[in-house]
Amino acid sequence: MTTRTMRSLSSLSTAILAGLLLAACGGGDGGSGGMGSINVHLTDAPSCGYDHVFITVDHVEISFNGNGWTTIPVNSAVAQPIDLLSLANGVMLTLGEAPLPAGTYQQVRLVLKANTGVAPPFANSLVFTGSSTPVALTTPSAQQSGYKILGPLTVPAGTSADLVLDFDACKSIVVAGASGKYLLKPVVTATAQAVSGTISGFALPGSQVSAYAQPAGTFITGAVVPAGGLSGQFNLGPIPQTTASLGGSVDVVIVPPATAGQGTIVIQGVPVTASATTWISPSDGTSYFNGTSATASAINTAAGTVTVAGSLAAANLVASQTITSSARTYDIAATISSSSTGTYTLSLAASGPWLGNYPGVVTTMPIPLTQDTSITDTGVYSIVASDSISTSAPQIANVSAGSVTGLNFVLIQ
Repeated sequence: MTTRTMRSLSSLSTAILAGLLLAACGGGDGGSGGMGSINVHLTDAPSCGYDHVFITVDHVEISFNGNGWTTIPVNSAVAQPIDLLSLANGVMLTLGEAPLPAGTYQQVRLVLKANTGVAPPFANSLVFTGSSTPVALTTPSAQQSGYKILGPLTVPAGTSADLVLDFDACKSIVVAGASGKYLLKPVVTATAQAVSGTISGFALPGSQVSAYAQPAGTFITGAVVPAGGLSGQFNLGPIPQTTASLGGSVDVVIVPPATAGQGTIVIQGVPVTASATTWISPSDGTSYFNGTSATASAINTAAGTVTVAGSLAAANLVASQTITSSARTYDIAATISSSSTGTYTLSLAASGPWLGNYPGVVTTMPIPLTQDTSITDTGVYSIVASDSISTSAPQIANVSAGSVTGLNFVLIQ
């Protein structure tokens, strides 16, 4: 395996917003009386280093209190491997429907089919960027108890409720130490769509776009700007309205593709309104974050090796950047080191980042950007290596003056 470059990040979320709709409705226990229905949507934040991430859903379960589970069958038409990364920017796929007693449900469980055999085709697999060979994804608990996602979700009588499960493929696929296997340990958040909104805008096709809750700095969801369709439009969502209303805000981070020669853009303080779309660039696409000369940057690299149990091996690597003025940190790039040579390379902007603030009540577009010229921010990143067993201490990569090498990591087993 050669060194894998980042296709998209968390989070990465495709992170894409790979939308996968599980229109799931089934009986529940402890309902409050009457009947309603539930639509369960599965979406994916951008993924790092993969061209495809396939999962096969066996069924979905829902529970009032975590003691009794009601099974929601999947339509036979979609009971096959589903490429999360092909469902981008809000595209949704319906898995099944059934009635559900009204009430508040606390847990949802996603159960996957098991891989059979040691050769493709697999029920659950990934394909690395630049490769065409499927690699099996090990899902140790998915075929028994499934992956549990906490609620709550209220299903009103006489109507339907929408629950979105945001599947972060980048953070959910981890290298299994020195074994060379890849584990699927889903990082999934659940959001009731009735109390969530969307953030949309335009950026260079191929840009990685992510949303972070503030002041906690928690990654919410992400997207990769598509090249086709309405070229340059991205859609981040669903994002809980409470993310912005409970003393915080949402920051949007745009990382253009390395080939564009553009720096990172951060828009802070973006509001979220339930059942509505907040635009951070003109909705007609006439002016947007399209990589003008104002955000031009040299793109340098940070490179090194990863050693696991005394051997050069694969591991997950993430580069983050902190904005000193706001003390906020964002993931910027991610990759996987080579399983045969242990080498990795991350492409990082030498200039910027460029900062903007949502204009508030009077919406002026485009949002003006100011370059962050702090010497502690410009071209300075923190890189961490990890596998399923251990995580390294961070190493600082300063690429402001050029590419850097020798950033080596040793993971303890």
